[in-house]
Amino acid sequence: MKSYDISGLNVLVLEKHLLIRNLLTEVFREFGVPSVHSTPEPKKAWKIFESFPVDIVFCDWCAELDGLAFLSRIRRDPETMNAYAPVVILTANTELRHVCEARDAGMTEFLAKPVSAQAIYERIVAVIESDRFFINSGEFFGPDRRRHHADHHDGKERRARTT
Repeated sequence: MKSYDISGLNVLVLEKHLLIRNLLTEVFREFGVPSVHSTPEPKKAWKIFESFPVDIVFCDWCAELDGLAFLSRIRRDPETMNAYAPVVILTANTELRHVCEARDAGMTEFLAKPVSAQAIYERIVAVIESDRFFINSGEFFGPDRRRHHADHHDGKERRARTT
Protein backbone atom coordinates (compact mmCIF):
# COMPACT_ATOMS: atom_id res chain seq x y z
CA MET A 1 0.00 0.00 0.00
CA LYS A 2 1.23 3.44 -0.91
CA SER A 3 2.14 5.86 1.86
CA TYR A 4 0.50 9.30 1.87
CA ASP A 5 1.04 12.41 3.94
CA ILE A 6 -2.46 13.03 5.26
CA SER A 7 -1.44 15.62 7.85
CA GLY A 8 -3.28 18.36 5.98
CA LEU A 9 -6.69 16.69 6.12
CA ASN A 10 -9.64 18.28 7.85
CA VAL A 11 -11.71 15.47 9.37
CA LEU A 12 -15.26 15.44 10.71
CA VAL A 13 -16.28 12.52 12.92
CA LEU A 14 -19.97 12.01 13.67
CA GLU A 15 -19.98 9.13 16.14
CA LYS A 16 -22.46 8.32 18.89
CA HIS A 17 -20.08 6.48 21.21
CA LEU A 18 -17.54 8.54 23.14
CA LEU A 19 -14.97 5.74 23.25
CA ILE A 20 -14.97 5.34 19.47
CA ARG A 21 -14.93 9.13 18.93
CA ASN A 22 -11.89 9.37 21.17
CA LEU A 23 -10.26 6.40 19.45
CA LEU A 24 -10.77 7.92 15.99
CA THR A 25 -9.49 11.30 17.12
CA GLU A 26 -6.40 9.73 18.65
CA VAL A 27 -5.74 7.62 15.53
CA PHE A 28 -5.94 10.74 13.37
CA ARG A 29 -3.58 12.56 15.71
CA GLU A 30 -1.13 9.64 15.39
CA PHE A 31 -1.43 10.02 11.61
CA GLY A 32 -0.41 13.66 12.05
CA VAL A 33 -3.90 15.07 11.38
CA PRO A 34 -4.31 17.99 13.80
CA SER A 35 -7.71 19.14 12.52
CA VAL A 36 -10.34 16.68 13.74
CA HIS A 37 -13.81 17.80 14.74
CA SER A 38 -15.95 15.18 16.45
CA THR A 39 -19.44 15.12 17.87
CA PRO A 40 -22.26 12.69 18.67
CA GLU A 41 -24.89 15.17 17.45
CA PRO A 42 -25.96 15.40 13.80
CA LYS A 43 -27.07 19.05 14.19
CA LYS A 44 -23.69 20.04 15.56
CA ALA A 45 -21.94 17.97 12.87
CA TRP A 46 -23.93 19.84 10.21
CA LYS A 47 -22.87 23.20 11.67
CA ILE A 48 -19.25 22.05 11.55
CA PHE A 49 -19.72 20.79 7.99
CA GLU A 50 -21.21 24.15 6.95
CA SER A 51 -18.52 26.29 8.55
CA PHE A 52 -15.36 24.23 8.20
CA PRO A 53 -13.63 22.97 5.03
CA VAL A 54 -14.14 19.24 5.66
CA ASP A 55 -12.03 16.91 3.51
CA ILE A 56 -13.48 13.62 4.77
CA VAL A 57 -16.35 12.56 7.03
CA PHE A 58 -16.42 9.46 9.22
CA CYS A 59 -20.07 8.89 10.06
CA ASP A 60 -21.60 6.42 12.50
CA TRP A 61 -24.71 4.48 11.55
CA CYS A 62 -26.49 2.79 14.43
CA ALA A 63 -29.92 2.63 16.06
CA GLU A 64 -29.23 5.82 18.03
CA LEU A 65 -27.65 7.80 15.17
CA ASP A 66 -28.93 7.72 11.61
CA GLY A 67 -25.70 8.24 9.70
CA LEU A 68 -27.45 7.60 6.41
CA ALA A 69 -29.72 10.60 7.04
CA PHE A 70 -26.62 12.74 7.63
CA LEU A 71 -25.04 11.33 4.46
CA SER A 72 -28.20 12.10 2.53
CA ARG A 73 -28.14 15.66 3.82
CA ILE A 74 -24.52 16.09 2.68
CA ARG A 75 -25.39 14.76 -0.77
CA ARG A 76 -28.79 16.37 -1.35
CA ASP A 77 -29.34 19.45 0.86
CA PRO A 78 -29.56 22.53 -1.36
CA GLU A 79 -27.43 24.41 1.20
CA THR A 80 -24.67 21.77 1.38
CA MET A 81 -21.16 23.17 1.33
CA ASN A 82 -19.72 20.12 -0.44
CA ALA A 83 -22.02 17.45 -1.82
CA TYR A 84 -18.93 15.62 -3.11
CA ALA A 85 -17.23 15.24 0.28
CA PRO A 86 -15.99 11.68 0.85
CA VAL A 87 -18.11 9.98 3.51
CA VAL A 88 -16.98 6.81 5.24
CA ILE A 89 -19.88 5.03 6.93
CA LEU A 90 -18.73 3.49 10.20
CA THR A 91 -21.01 0.80 11.60
CA ALA A 92 -21.43 -2.58 13.22
CA ASN A 93 -24.21 -3.27 10.68
CA THR A 94 -22.12 -5.48 8.42
CA GLU A 95 -24.71 -7.61 6.68
CA LEU A 96 -24.63 -7.32 2.90
CA ARG A 97 -28.00 -5.55 2.88
CA HIS A 98 -26.56 -2.83 5.16
CA VAL A 99 -23.52 -2.36 2.96
CA CYS A 100 -25.80 -2.10 -0.09
CA GLU A 101 -28.11 0.34 1.68
CA ALA A 102 -25.17 2.59 2.60
CA ARG A 103 -23.76 2.31 -0.92
CA ASP A 104 -27.14 3.21 -2.39
CA ALA A 105 -27.36 6.21 -0.06
CA GLY A 106 -24.16 7.60 -1.62
CA MET A 107 -21.38 6.60 0.77
CA THR A 108 -17.82 6.69 -0.47
CA GLU A 109 -16.43 3.90 1.71
CA PHE A 110 -17.68 1.47 4.36
CA LEU A 111 -15.84 0.65 7.58
CA ALA A 112 -17.04 -2.12 9.90
CA LYS A 113 -16.69 -1.85 13.64
CA PRO A 114 -14.59 -2.67 15.52
CA VAL A 115 -12.09 -0.45 13.74
CA SER A 116 -8.31 -0.46 13.62
CA ALA A 117 -5.83 2.25 12.70
CA GLN A 118 -4.87 0.22 9.63
CA ALA A 119 -8.49 -0.08 8.45
CA ILE A 120 -9.01 3.66 8.91
CA TYR A 121 -5.88 4.42 6.90
CA GLU A 122 -6.92 1.93 4.20
CA ARG A 123 -10.23 3.75 3.76
CA ILE A 124 -8.46 7.09 3.47
CA VAL A 125 -6.12 5.60 0.86
CA ALA A 126 -9.13 4.17 -1.00
CA VAL A 127 -10.67 7.65 -1.11
CA ILE A 128 -7.41 9.14 -2.37
CA GLU A 129 -6.80 6.48 -5.00
CA SER A 130 -10.33 5.93 -6.23
CA ASP A 131 -11.22 8.09 -9.15
CA ARG A 132 -14.93 7.41 -9.17
CA PHE A 133 -17.18 9.88 -10.93
CA PHE A 134 -20.26 11.12 -9.13
CA ILE A 135 -23.59 10.07 -10.54
CA ASN A 136 -26.61 12.35 -10.27
CA SER A 137 -29.87 10.74 -11.20
CA GLY A 138 -33.35 11.30 -9.84
CA GLU A 139 -32.95 8.60 -7.21
CA PHE A 140 -29.20 8.58 -6.54
CA PHE A 141 -26.43 11.09 -5.97
CA GLY A 142 -23.03 9.83 -4.99
CA PRO A 143 -19.88 8.12 -6.19
CA ASP A 144 -20.31 5.69 -9.05
CA ARG A 145 -21.18 2.41 -7.34
CA ARG A 146 -19.11 0.44 -9.84
CA ARG A 147 -15.60 0.12 -8.49
CA HIS A 148 -14.02 -1.50 -11.55
CA HIS A 149 -14.36 -0.31 -15.10
CA ALA A 150 -13.25 -2.57 -17.91
CA ASP A 151 -11.04 -0.87 -20.49
CA HIS A 152 -12.32 -3.17 -23.19
CA HIS A 153 -14.65 -6.08 -23.54
CA ASP A 154 -13.65 -9.23 -25.42
CA GLY A 155 -16.94 -11.08 -24.99
CA LYS A 156 -20.14 -11.07 -26.98
CA GLU A 157 -22.02 -7.76 -27.02
CA ARG A 158 -25.11 -8.29 -24.89
CA ARG A 159 -26.77 -4.91 -25.30
CA ALA A 160 -29.10 -4.53 -28.21
CA ARG A 161 -28.30 -1.64 -30.51
CA THR A 162 -31.19 0.78 -30.88
CA THR A 163 -29.94 2.64 -33.97
